[in-house]
Amino acid sequence: MQFVGFLHIASVGFLQGGWAVPRRQTLRQQVEKRIASKSGDDVFLPREFVDLGGEDQVLRALRGLVRDGRLIRLGYGVYARAIVSRLSGEPILYSANGLLGAARQAMTKLGVEWELTESERAYNEGRSTQVPINPVVRVKGRFSRHLTDGNTELVLER
Repeated sequence: MQFVGFLHIASVGFLQGGWAVPRRQTLRQQVEKRIASKSGDDVFLPREFVDLGGEDQVLRALRGLVRDGRLIRLGYGVYARAIVSRLSGEPILYSANGLLGAARQAMTKLGVEWELTESERAYNEGRSTQVPINPVVRVKGRFSRHLTDGNTELVLER
């Protein structure tokens, strides 16, 4: 026991040093950790994080990541990895093939069957020299979501 001014301080062995109680990670930190661990995926759905917490809590964590520029919301229930643009300082989509690649990943995760458009097939087979620029996907089943990145919207062919 030490005497400091008017206060007696008792030294208790288990409080003095070595045993630190590990802090529990917040849901947002757990979501960020899972996103970082999925290096091959650029698109995430809220149902991938349901085991971490409730649906409302997961959506709140994803909205916070969108607000911080770590994710971009492409559409209802579809989020994509983002990086900060060196030119504008705004978050931009981080995907190898832009919106088209992210949309294809999202549709695959949602269980929607899709295929290449006729113009993409013609370019890939060498029948055309025109490079398809607009993000267009031919959908075999039902899909009614609108996926956008800024001013660019995914066009669906039936």
